[in-house]
Amino acid sequence: MRLSTLCQGTVNQRGRARRANLAVALVCLITLGSLIGGLTAGFTAREAEAQTRDISFIRDTEIENTMRVYLAPIFDAAGLDPGSVKIHLILDDAINAFVAGGMNIFIHTGLLTNADGPGEVIGVLAHEVGHITGGHLARFKGNAENAQIQGLAAMILGGAAAIAAGEPAGVSAAVALGQQVGQRSFLSYTRQMEQSADQAAMDFLRDAGFTPRGYRDVLEKLQRRAKLYSARSNPYEQSHPVTSDRLAFVENQIANWPADMPGIPDSYTDLHQRMRAKLLAYIQDPSRTLEQFAAASQDVSARYARSIAHMRAYDREEALVLAEGLIADNPNDPFFYELKGDIFLNTGDVANAIEPYEKAVEMLPWAALIRINLARALLELNDTKHEEAALDHLLKARRYEPDSTELWRLTAGVYTRLGESGQAALAQAERAFRSGRNAQAKTYADRAMSELAEGSASWLRAQDISLQLDERERQKK
Repeated sequence: MRLSTLCQGTVNQRGRARRANLAVALVCLITLGSLIGGLTAGFTAREAEAQTRDISFIRDTEIENTMRVYLAPIFDAAGLDPGSVKIHLILDDAINAFVAGGMNIFIHTGLLTNADGPGEVIGVLAHEVGHITGGHLARFKGNAENAQIQGLAAMILGGAAAIAAGEPAGVSAAVALGQQVGQRSFLSYTRQMEQSADQAAMDFLRDAGFTPRGYRDVLEKLQRRAKLYSARSNPYEQSHPVTSDRLAFVENQIANWPADMPGIPDSYTDLHQRMRAKLLAYIQDPSRTLEQFAAASQDVSARYARSIAHMRAYDREEALVLAEGLIADNPNDPFFYELKGDIFLNTGDVANAIEPYEKAVEMLPWAALIRINLARALLELNDTKHEEAALDHLLKARRYEPDSTELWRLTAGVYTRLGESGQAALAQAERAFRSGRNAQAKTYADRAMSELAEGSASWLRAQDISLQLDERERQKK
């Protein structure tokens, strides 16, 4: 099934999507173009667009935050501002990560679920940061064809492509997880660039106080997998060929590593186990999750996975028992409150979803995805007394997720309820603008300008959208 079809199905089956509502948000992108900063020689922009059209992204506050925790010491060692680097999660079982469009790191869920510990993930991410600091993307040929591909990547990174007919039912809705990325061709680095990125990774790991053992382990996994599959079906093998020289280099680094290095903190191992359990619980069949994380196991990650699996299997009572047990044992953990909210929301009990969501955002004020879900729950109560509160959450979420089309859909709805048609038109313009629906965005932006106070901040934003769209049309001619 192609993702364009999958997304349409998600939109047209909103009731079913709500019942299958998941904490991982699936963002279906249509006509994506290339995510890769450069492609193998002879790969045209049209082929790049066709090859990468079927890609699904997932969004999850907890998992993205875990990646930030892993990367913080690496960024510090590399001298990078963490706020300047965007992290994107791709739903695909390949052991893969790559950088594109400058300061963007793309991580496949397969890397996270196949890694036996955080050191493997951190090692790969350190290598990718090495590509960023080494300026490797900029060193590829800058011909017109590559510029076209870079432009396609910019569309994705800017949030211009989204679901043409609408969005999934809520930010935490995710259906048909497990969609595989289709045929792909990826950036082929030169041996010199790979060696440079490996050396940079060693430097970053050493400065962070970590060890390269995890990186060695993942390289060995990749080398073993290369014997089973062709390079085309193993994107990381194609883009980052694992040679005996590279492994020997890392082994030599390990042999000479300072003995007093503290290594990966135990807390990272806990984060990894929990993240892996959560991903597997959402991606695979619930029955498989319940078998893999048996009831006899009482550790946090196993209980977490089982609660999610029961939620996905529509067993609300068992899901709630597990979620409430996790909250009782971990009363300061916001993500267990988020899970409880999801369980209620997924089963149509909107009123009971609000309190746990509020608790979660009280602990994590910056958690925009949770705020958006909370706003949706408030609006679904269909009570005018909750509209201002919903709008407040959406305005706060906008600071962190300005490209969320679901956020703008909800914002337009609440402004319509409040009778502020100008603001509603502006929100619709923002949503269409970010979805690549230029004609619709232009219509809404011009309508907003006609209804908002001229010279106000909102009027100026509508004007900005309108002018940008006019410029796009001029550039096409």
